[in-house]
Amino acid sequence: MLKVETQPEIRFRDPALEPVWDKVASGDRLTEADGLSCLDTQDLIGLGRMADYVAQRRSGNRVYFTFNVHVNPTNICVLSCKFCDFQAKPGDEHAYEFSIEDIVGQILPEVHEVHMVGGHHPTIPFEWYEELIRTIKAERPSVQVKAFTAAEIDYFHKRFKLSDREVLTRLIEAGLDSMPGGGAEVFSERIRRELFRGKVGADRWIEIHHLAHELGLKSNATLLYGHIETHAERVQHLVRLREAQDESGGGLCFIPLEYQLGTTMLVPRQASPIDDLRTLATSRLMLDNFPHVKAYWVMSGESTASIGLNFGADDLDGTIGTERIAHAAMADSPLGIQRDQIVRLVRSAGKVPVERNATYDVLKVYDA
Repeated sequence: MLKVETQPEIRFRDPALEPVWDKVASGDRLTEADGLSCLDTQDLIGLGRMADYVAQRRSGNRVYFTFNVHVNPTNICVLSCKFCDFQAKPGDEHAYEFSIEDIVGQILPEVHEVHMVGGHHPTIPFEWYEELIRTIKAERPSVQVKAFTAAEIDYFHKRFKLSDREVLTRLIEAGLDSMPGGGAEVFSERIRRELFRGKVGADRWIEIHHLAHELGLKSNATLLYGHIETHAERVQHLVRLREAQDESGGGLCFIPLEYQLGTTMLVPRQASPIDDLRTLATSRLMLDNFPHVKAYWVMSGESTASIGLNFGADDLDGTIGTERIAHAAMADSPLGIQRDQIVRLVRSAGKVPVERNATYDVLKVYDA
């Protein structure tokens, strides 16, 4: 934890934030009620200043990013999650599955990280996934493989009749470096039954991540927000993640993911930039044991993500390459951006760009 030289004097328009600030300034843990005060407040500036103070206490003025590529091996999926525009069924016109050769061809040799998640395919054998990782590591030896959400690990366990430990051990032996944080959606059984019945729930997601940490993997965590969840359910999700991190300590970065309306239209309109910033700041304040919080420009847009770097975020993800999941739901952000664009976004927020790999090893510190 870094020492911030000057503790800011913050004048709040919302008196409900004053006791929250007292706890933040003294390093005390926030309660669920405090989290609700943050999510419900109209004092966006006061909330943002608190979150930025916490981010600077963690990372100083640094903002991390990586030169990466997102690869989705297939969109064919046995599930039919109601929020998802990405999934397809065999025979659908937009259904696809890449070969291992196709996937390796999407990964430039100089890339630091490949982020790889996909549909729950009904026929691809488990050995194919092992061979995929081995081939990537053989042909792109400098690339770290961050792949397979807890939902995918749970599916492998069920479909191939392997224990979680065997699934993860075999993937690690093939070369898996870390796990992404997707599949969590919202830790609410009400929402799971309504939107993604049949997919991994909160307890299983946490169980799989705990095992991954035990086996030496680091992982991320996410929250899908802006659909039918309540503010209380968002905060409860953050509290569950914080408790899980207390137990295993292997979480690297938390990423709030803004639901994309696409054709699923669970709600009448997209979450606003104000809601994005409020959720980002609240996440940084509540998750006192997560090293990093990400402003995911793909879903919030570049401008909001850049502003988010002063609302508690200290990570911008990366160059992406070609993003498919959010863009299947008609996200209006670019499919990918260049390294120099990310550097400009970070500098425009008054921060120092730092290039990293998947496990947050520092590769290059840029001038401010």
